[in-house]
Amino acid sequence: MKKKYGLQIVVWTSLAVLFLTALLSVTGGNLRYIGKSYVESNDFQWEMNIFYENLTQAVLNPIDIEAEKKRITVTKSEIEEHRNYYGTLSEQVGNIEVQYTQRITDAEAVKSEKLKATLIEERDAKIDDIRKNFESDAHVEAKIRASKEKQLEEELQQRIQNAEENLHFPVVYELTDSQTGETFNSGDIHVTTGYMETFSAEEGYFRAAPDQIGDFYYDSHSSEAYESGVSAFRDTVSTVTEETVSEHAQDAALEFSQPQTVKKFEGTVVVPQSALQKGSLGKNVNQYNQKQLILYVLWTLGILALAALLTVIRFNKEWVTTSYFVERYQRQKIDLKAALLVLSASAFWTLLGNAVGRYVTFFTHYRIEFGVILGMTLVILMVFLLAIVFQLVLLVERVKVRGSLKQDIKESYSMRFILAWQGMFLNRSIGIQMFLLLIGFFLAGIGFCIVLIQPTLIMIYIPLVLFAGLPFLYIFVRRTAYLNRIMVATEEMANGRLHKEIDIEGKSPLAEHAKNLNNLREGVHISVTEQAKSERLKTELITNVSHDLRTPLTSIITYTDLLKKEDITAEERTKYVDILDKKSQRLKTLIEDLFEVSKMASGNLELNKQRVDMTQLLQQALAEHEEEISKSGLDFRVNFPDAALVAYVDGKRWWRVLDNLIVNAIKYTLPGTRVYITLRKVGDTAEFVVKNVTKYELGENIDELYERFKRADTSRHTDGSGLGLAIAQSIVDLHNGNMKIEVDGDLFKVTVVVAAV
Repeated sequence: MKKKYGLQIVVWTSLAVLFLTALLSVTGGNLRYIGKSYVESNDFQWEMNIFYENLTQAVLNPIDIEAEKKRITVTKSEIEEHRNYYGTLSEQVGNIEVQYTQRITDAEAVKSEKLKATLIEERDAKIDDIRKNFESDAHVEAKIRASKEKQLEEELQQRIQNAEENLHFPVVYELTDSQTGETFNSGDIHVTTGYMETFSAEEGYFRAAPDQIGDFYYDSHSSEAYESGVSAFRDTVSTVTEETVSEHAQDAALEFSQPQTVKKFEGTVVVPQSALQKGSLGKNVNQYNQKQLILYVLWTLGILALAALLTVIRFNKEWVTTSYFVERYQRQKIDLKAALLVLSASAFWTLLGNAVGRYVTFFTHYRIEFGVILGMTLVILMVFLLAIVFQLVLLVERVKVRGSLKQDIKESYSMRFILAWQGMFLNRSIGIQMFLLLIGFFLAGIGFCIVLIQPTLIMIYIPLVLFAGLPFLYIFVRRTAYLNRIMVATEEMANGRLHKEIDIEGKSPLAEHAKNLNNLREGVHISVTEQAKSERLKTELITNVSHDLRTPLTSIITYTDLLKKEDITAEERTKYVDILDKKSQRLKTLIEDLFEVSKMASGNLELNKQRVDMTQLLQQALAEHEEEISKSGLDFRVNFPDAALVAYVDGKRWWRVLDNLIVNAIKYTLPGTRVYITLRKVGDTAEFVVKNVTKYELGENIDELYERFKRADTSRHTDGSGLGLAIAQSIVDLHNGNMKIEVDGDLFKVTVVVAAV
C-alpha cells in the first residue's frame, strides 16, 4: 500500500481482526459463560452427575450380587457347546491318555510310585469328569453356573470398588429411601452452602438406578476343572457351529431382561462453600471465573472496535485502488485470483478459530510463549484479512466494468484448459492414446507408492509393470521420437529445404500427419515453381505488352509527323492515312483484347446464355474468314453434324472462341498443309476440335500457350495481340467447359468441350 495510508490500514485491520475474534468467540459454547456462576455451569452439572452415578453404584443402590447370581441361566446350547468344545468323547479321552502316558512313564523310570499314583489318580479324575460331561447335562450345567457366578462376582465387586474410589468429590449429603426409610449420610449438611440441591416428593425424588450388566460377557470355558490338562489340545476339531453361537448370544441377552428396582430418595445434597474455594474444585471455580472475565473483556473490546470501524476508522477503498500491487494483481487470470481468495479466506477462518483459544490460554496462564504465539497469530490474521479485502475490492471494481467478467473468464486458465482438452480430442485417436498414457503413468506412480508402503504387493506390481507399464513406456518413447523427427523435418521445410520427404512409419495419426506434411511439401514445391514461372511470365508480359503497344504507336507517331510535311503529294498523304488507320485499328484491337481478358480474369464479365445451334455458329465463323482461308493456301477439312447441335451458351462470347481458334489456325499453320475442324456430340457434350501442323516450333511447356501475349512465333512476326488462346480459355471456363491443348511434335490440337442440351 502507499505509504501515506500505512497507519490507517494497520489500525483498521487490527480493529477488524479484534471485532471478528470477539464475534467468533460468541459461538462454540462460550455463551454459557454469560451471567452464570460456576455452580450453574454445564461443567459443574456434569461433575455432579458423575458423583450421583458413583454414589448410586457404591452406596444408595449397589447391585445385589447374590440376587444377580440367582438370575444366571444356562441354556441348552451352552451345555452342548461346553461339552463338545474340545471334540468328541473319544477324542477328549484320547487326548488325556496321550498327555499323561509319557508323564507316568517318566515316573516309573525314576521309580517314584507316589508320583505315578498321583498322576494316575489325576488322569482318571479328568477322564471321569469328561465322561460325566457326556452323561449328565446337570453336571455340565453346574460347572458352567459356578464359572459364571465367579466371573459375575469379580466384575460387580470391581465396579463397586471403582465407584467407591471415585467418591472423592467434596459433597455432603443426607438422603432417605422413600420406601424403606433407610437414611444415608456423609458429612454435615448444615455447613456454609456453596451449592445445594434438595429432593422431595414435591420437588422431585432422586432416582438411583442400578448399574446395568445386561451386556456382560461370560467365558463359559473358563472352568479350571475343565481346562486343566486339555488346553494343550485346542487344535482338536470343534463341533461348535455358527448356529450354536447365535443361540448362545440370544440366551445371554435374555438373562438380564428384568432390571433391578430403581430406588427413590429424598433429602439434601450440599457442596460446602469451603470446597469451592480450595482443592481441585476451587481451581475449577477460579479458571471458570477467569475465563468468564476474559470473554467479557474480549466482547467489550469487540463492541468498541465495531463502533470505531463504523465511525472513526471507516474503510476507504482508495487504500486498495491506489496500491502499488494493483496493476500486478490485475494481470493475473481470474481463476488464479479466485484460488488466492479461497486460500486466503480458508487460512483466515482457520486461524481466527485458533485465535480465540490462544487469547483465552494466554490471559489464563500469562506465559510468555503463549503471548508470542498469540501475537504471531494476530499479525498473520491481519495479513490474511488485508489480502481478502484487497481482492474483494478489486473484484467489485472489476465487475463494475461492463463485459470485463466475461472477458476474464474467457481468458482464464480454466477456459484455456477446457479448450486445450477439447483440442486434445480434435484427433480422437491421438487424444485417447495420450489420455490412456497419462492414466497409465499416473497409476504406475500410485502403484509404486503403494509398494513402498506395502512391499508384499510387489509380486502384483512387477507383472503389471512388465506387461502393461513397459509396453506403455515403449509406445510413448517411440511416438515421441517419431514426433521429434517430424518436427526436425518440418523445420527444414520451413527453412526452404524441400528436397527430402518425411518417412511414413505405420498407420498411426503421426504417420498420417507426416503424410499430410509431405503433401504440403509437394504443394509448396509446386507453388514455388509456379511462382518462379509467374515471375518469368510477368516479365515477358511487360516486355510483350510494351512491344505490342509501342509498335503501332510508333508507326502512328511516325506517319503523323510525315503528314505534317507540306511537300508530300496527295497520293502519299492517302497512303499515310491508310497506314494510320490500320495501325490505329491494330492498337484498338490490342487494347480491347487486353481489357476483355482483364474483365474475365476478375470475374466481372456477365454472360447472356441462351440456346445456340453450335453447327450454325461454326458455319458463320468459317464464312467470316473465307477470304483469309482462300489466301492462306491451307486446306480446311470441316466435319460437323447434319442436325442442329444445341448448347446453352452466350452466343457472342462462344463465337469469339471459335473465331480465335480459326484465326490462330490460319496464322500459325504450315502453308500447304491441312487444317481439320470437327464438331460433334459426345455423350451429353458438344466437342469442337481443331488440328493443324504448326508453322513454328513449339516449346515443351504447353501450358504457357494459354498465357497472355504468348505466341508460337517467339520473334513476333505475325499480327495479333497474343491473347487469342487466353481469351478462348477464359470464355470456356466461364461456361464451365473444358479446353485442352495437345502437341505431338509439330502437330497442334485444341479440344473444346461444353455441355449440350
